[in-house]
Amino acid sequence: MSANPARPARISFAPPPKLVAVDLDGTLVDSVPDLAWCIDRTMPRFGIPPRGEALVRDWVGDGVQRLVERALTGEPDTPADPTMLREACAVFLELYAVHGSDRSRVYPGVREGLARFRTRGASLACITNKPHTPAVGLLADLALLDFFDLVLGGDSLDRRKPDPLPLLHACSVLDMAVERSIFVGDSVNDVEAARAAGMRVVCVSYGYNHGRDICEAAPDAVIDSLDELAALCFGESLDGSETAPPVT
Repeated sequence: MSANPARPARISFAPPPKLVAVDLDGTLVDSVPDLAWCIDRTMPRFGIPPRGEALVRDWVGDGVQRLVERALTGEPDTPADPTMLREACAVFLELYAVHGSDRSRVYPGVREGLARFRTRGASLACITNKPHTPAVGLLADLALLDFFDLVLGGDSLDRRKPDPLPLLHACSVLDMAVERSIFVGDSVNDVEAARAAGMRVVCVSYGYNHGRDICEAAPDAVIDSLDELAALCFGESLDGSETAPPVT
């Protein structure tokens, strides 16, 4: 692949989506500061030095167990001792239950974009590999939870992203056609899940994706904010001055 892949051309959103499914970490919220804080207080209990925010930022996106395993081994794909991993996950989750939203921040344009989608009649789902309980807690603490009709965590179903099951399950539960749905994420896992589900996929330019340019994953479009995407979907400018018919 090219070292500097070009952004994909913008796609048409006509007709506009009736379901917008959105990833959490790296898409709605920069949660790495809290994840790193908890990792750096978990590792010393197992004789491992703190890993620091820069490394954690490249390790997130595959759920808590993979994040903790990477912190234990210092490598993205090296297995950890199963007993140590189980114990470290328990310590991490105990810390994260208390400190999961202390330092996390909502990305610019997220609230505006979610509000625009809701106002225009689209349903919203949050689909993340983070466990369901901390995912709901983070959304609630940052005043985002009420935007969503459905929240699916990495432990909500038998399979998680990049498997398409969570996306297809959301369409089924909310009675929405895949063809009238889009998925918004920040990583190759999100792109692969959407492709396998037959769903259009849009990625944000600012997410994690293990430190790689998201354009390498060839999403349908790359946007700089969720509000930008919402405006594009409904033929509006960011100030809402150009209006389009409601979702039908």
